Parts: sequence; structure tokens; C-alpha cells
Amino acid sequence: MMWYGGWGWGWGGWFVMAVMMVLVWALIIAGIVALVRYVTGSHRSHPSGPSPSSADPGWGSRRAEDLLAERFARGEIDEGEYKRRLTLLREHR
Repeated sequence: MMWYGGWGWGWGGWFVMAVMMVLVWALIIAGIVALVRYVTGSHRSHPSGPSPSSADPGWGSRRAEDLLAERFARGEIDEGEYKRRLTLLREHR
């Protein structure tokens, strides 16, 4: 009785099949992970920082002050402009 009739791939075939099987399982697992992330919505970028809430009525003015401070720190506005705008923001609370 002849096994495989001499047409087999030998040990190299077993190696290729093992590598292919690992790749197939990696693709299946990656597909499941991508599907779960899509369904749960975790692929969307969420805004950073605090979110506004009705329990904190001063949230908007504090956020504006933070943005103003960041602009001043980056050098986009000078000290006089910073103080003038900060005063305006605090007056309108």
C-alpha cells in the first residue's frame, strides 16, 4: 500500500499548513474584535475633557477661561488681551 502515492508535500507541507492555519485564526479573531468594536461604538472618538451638565451651571465659563489660558500660554494673545478677555468672561457669568 502506498501512502499519498508519492505526491505529498512532505514536512514542508505541514509547516505551510500550520502557518496558514495560524493566519486564518488571526483573521477570524481580528474580524470578531472589529465587529464588537463597531457594534459597541468604541471606534468613535469621544471628546476629551469634562462634559457639560445641568448640575454645573458655570461649566461653560470655566471652559472658556481654560481655552483663553491655553491661548495665552501658547503665545497667541498677549497679557493685555488675556486680562481684557478674562475680565469680560467673568463679568458675564
